[in-house]
Amino acid sequence: MTIIEPFLLSMLSAPGLSGFEEPVSKIIAEKWRPLVDEISSSRMGSLHALRKSAAEGKSPSLMIAAHMDAVGLMVKKIENGFLQITAIGGVDERILPGQAVIVHGRKKIPGIVQMLPDRLMPSSEVNEPLKFPRLFVDTGFSQSELEKMVQIGDVISFAQEPIKMGEGYIAGHSLDNRASVAALTVCLEELKHYNLQWNIWTVATVQEEEMLRGAFTSTYQIRPDIAIAVDVTFAQGPGSNGHMTFPMGKGITLGVGSNVHPALTSHFRKIAEELDMPYAVEPMPRSSGTDSMAMQITAAGIPNMVVSIPIRYMHTPVEMTSINDIMRAGRLLARFITGLEPNSLETLFAGKSS
Repeated sequence: MTIIEPFLLSMLSAPGLSGFEEPVSKIIAEKWRPLVDEISSSRMGSLHALRKSAAEGKSPSLMIAAHMDAVGLMVKKIENGFLQITAIGGVDERILPGQAVIVHGRKKIPGIVQMLPDRLMPSSEVNEPLKFPRLFVDTGFSQSELEKMVQIGDVISFAQEPIKMGEGYIAGHSLDNRASVAALTVCLEELKHYNLQWNIWTVATVQEEEMLRGAFTSTYQIRPDIAIAVDVTFAQGPGSNGHMTFPMGKGITLGVGSNVHPALTSHFRKIAEELDMPYAVEPMPRSSGTDSMAMQITAAGIPNMVVSIPIRYMHTPVEMTSINDIMRAGRLLARFITGLEPNSLETLFAGKSS
């Protein structure tokens, strides 16, 4: 077992849906507190952890963000003893029937997501894609009992416990993006005996799955000189082996495109090659789909980089990734940070603009 696995397993066993991140935030704060000089929460609820520069005078700052929120469900209506539901974030209705869930009402209530059997549905709808009006959560309680424990707006998280898979893989809900929070933690562990030349902010952002709100507000508050988004990307699997996916367990990806400063992509490629670390370049011609989209355009604009970890089955209760790729991402970030010098802003971006 690697040093990061117990922490990752604890995060994957906790809820923390977008807008309701407090349970997982507490776990992250407890882990990060011994590794940083200061830790606090933003007004939005994002977790800010600072490793201070050892250099004299004012130092540049780097912000590395990984969102801690997850997709899930919300109670929309209580009817005839069943919970009508809607989505928090991008949830694919096709994967929901039969899933075990936890309803976070006045107490935690186990439930299962179900649908009408096809024999009871109108024939015109039998082969149609499932939509939320046809899905519900059954808790086994009557209408009167449910109304005592649950109210409209209560959140519903996936109940799937994390699973350790073969050859160093792990599966569970919310690896998007707690895999990247784990990578930031690896980075902090690697840095704990270094005297740094920059102020390093590691940030676990809220509400990435709903409009990138944590990234906007935290970046505005911190105003870093450089920002890095660490997130997940699509891994290869059955039916998805084309140019839009990347091998799982064979290295991280480095973004290139409109959200990413070309000088940072070049520099990260150089570091990965020096470390003999496998990586792929991920084209992001329009946007990265990450916190980078918010960080890049905050205030007057901030040079950004995107580092991603390939995962399979994104936005399902059984997302899967490689522990080795998580470790690689953390070590790559640490090597970038230990190479930062007081004049790195000038040397990195000399003659280059995004």
